[in-house]
Amino acid sequence: MDQLEIIYYTDPLCCWSWGFEPQWRRLLFEFNEIISLRYCMSGLIPSWDSYNDPMHSVSRPIQMGPVWMHAAQMTGMPMHHNIWMENPPASSYPSCIAVKSMMLQSTAAGIQFLRRLRETVMLEGKNIASLQVIRSLAEGFAKNNFPSLNFQRFQDDMQGEGLEAFRKDVQEVNYRNISRFPTLVMKYSNKQPIMITGYRPYTVLLDAVNHVTGGLTPGKRIDVEEYKKFWGSLTDRELKEILVTEQKLS
Repeated sequence: MDQLEIIYYTDPLCCWSWGFEPQWRRLLFEFNEIISLRYCMSGLIPSWDSYNDPMHSVSRPIQMGPVWMHAAQMTGMPMHHNIWMENPPASSYPSCIAVKSMMLQSTAAGIQFLRRLRETVMLEGKNIASLQVIRSLAEGFAKNNFPSLNFQRFQDDMQGEGLEAFRKDVQEVNYRNISRFPTLVMKYSNKQPIMITGYRPYTVLLDAVNHVTGGLTPGKRIDVEEYKKFWGSLTDRELKEILVTEQKLS
């Protein structure tokens, strides 16, 4: 069977990408066996000296708090918006580089570490622009989640190959002229790719998959306990995403 190729353009500090996790995780679960996935880190905030979002009138860290409050209300995902007043991240580059550095050793580890970074800032309110926070997370992650990871190599890659991999991601984002996140590019067989930009409900994702594949349906029906075991950690909103479906089917 052909693989459904997906490129996911995102950033650990993107509130809308975090809000998108319930739908995104459901898609990955239901189509898990046929998805070929690649993550591209966008570098959403280079620094506050150069960042400007005219759409949301954001040019200073404190102005990001209301954006996160709005995103939390719209998506139902919890977000520690006070971080933008208490300990604002100076840039999203360090966390992007960290994800790419993890992926150099293991794609699965990199994907899980991206989630861990998001939980750290969104749920725990910790500054993931801090190299100290990143190193502490990575060291614990390597010890408890992926014992085969080389923590020293991760640290080296943060200044070497991981940094270069992130630079290539930023070049790709600029080349494709992608300015909103999350953004997905889906491709299947020899059919024309389709791009989905911004926060979208699951029905839009499903319609996109059906469109690009010619009618491919989910590979398996969701079982709540299996879903919990598959992801390990779930917010209430992520669980609600699948419980609504379960209620309709029962």
